[in-house]
Amino acid sequence: MAKTPKESLTIFTDIVLPGESNPLGNLFGGELLARMDRACSIAARRHSHEIVVTASVNHVAFNNAVPVGSVMTIEAKVSRAFRSSMEIYVDVWVEDRESQVRSKVNEGIYTFVAVDKAGKPVIVPQLEPETTLEKERYEGALRRKQLSLILSGRMKPTDASELRKLFIG
Repeated sequence: MAKTPKESLTIFTDIVLPGESNPLGNLFGGELLARMDRACSIAARRHSHEIVVTASVNHVAFNNAVPVGSVMTIEAKVSRAFRSSMEIYVDVWVEDRESQVRSKVNEGIYTFVAVDKAGKPVIVPQLEPETTLEKERYEGALRRKQLSLILSGRMKPTDASELRKLFIG
């Protein structure tokens, strides 16, 4: 039975403490990656109801620094499910201390694989996107997967049907 992205939605809200910062007073990049990975892991587990492992960090954009004292919110949800893998899209938001207006500061795309207790991949439910953004991310996920497979040498460029559509029509 297919699931919707909102069923996997995971939201972490936390404050950035001085011990988590670099000499410039901003959150360490590695600390941010770890928090993003945890949120994505929970989203993947919610979707699959299985043990999940990080397969790859496909993209991370450190667009803006996250200063000490910031209230940071990380939102992750499955953007597409394949056979045993799931692409998870994660957005990072920071609240302005005075206005409390949220702004997006970072984002990432992770891939998780659902496995059994022996570590063997298991099939996950398909995904039915609902919103316009969910549909855009869903459509883009297949292109991103094909590009990743080409770059890793596991797919011939001529077999990347979704990527070919972009260039050939």
